[in-house]
Amino acid sequence: MSADQPTVLVVEDEPAQREVLAYNLEAEGFRVSKAANGDEAMLLVDEEQPDIIVLDWMMPNLSGIEVCRRLKMRPDTRAIPIIMLSARTEEIDKVRGLETGADDYVVKPYSVVELMARVRTQLRRVRPATVGIRLEFDDIILDAETHKVSRNSKPLKLGPTEFRLLSTFMEKPGRVWSREQLLDRVWGRDIYVDTRTVDVHIGRLRKALTQHGGNDPVRTVRGAGYALG
Repeated sequence: MSADQPTVLVVEDEPAQREVLAYNLEAEGFRVSKAANGDEAMLLVDEEQPDIIVLDWMMPNLSGIEVCRRLKMRPDTRAIPIIMLSARTEEIDKVRGLETGADDYVVKPYSVVELMARVRTQLRRVRPATVGIRLEFDDIILDAETHKVSRNSKPLKLGPTEFRLLSTFMEKPGRVWSREQLLDRVWGRDIYVDTRTVDVHIGRLRKALTQHGGNDPVRTVRGAGYALG
């Protein structure tokens, strides 16, 4: 699978429902991680750094609502969108789920088509390039749908890796990405690449962005990594 595909963590204690969800998400082009309970989910969040979580409310021991509460309290996981799944249909339960920090609430039994649409809606917020949205930063425009980049209205030639690097930076301008985080996002967790490879491609990206002149917008943060702007 391509490294720039969004990762969805499915947390569901019912095996059949977990597999159906995973199957449909993979068919939609997502990378899928699966957890059978809340404790496993907390471990996978740290290991996988998912882009979005589909989380069942009713689970033994550590409930979905408690997983949601803990993740939304942590600065490093607060921004991960969470779609809560629940058989609870009362309005007060939906309000409780949303007040705990869930970004969306879907009542079981649900339409798979509707759930996929809601996943894409949340991803549009946190990973806009993966759903074909045009990104802009100063005079740089990246069109994820046509895979074209321009600066000051002049087209830029970028390799596929440099394109993924730039889209990662442009989705969160100002955020500092470590080399390890860039390796996960751009190359993928299953591929071994030396962190020095990141520096090589950052150099190529800088050269591409300044091929028609202009300042270098990629900032090196000593001891931390790289950022755009």
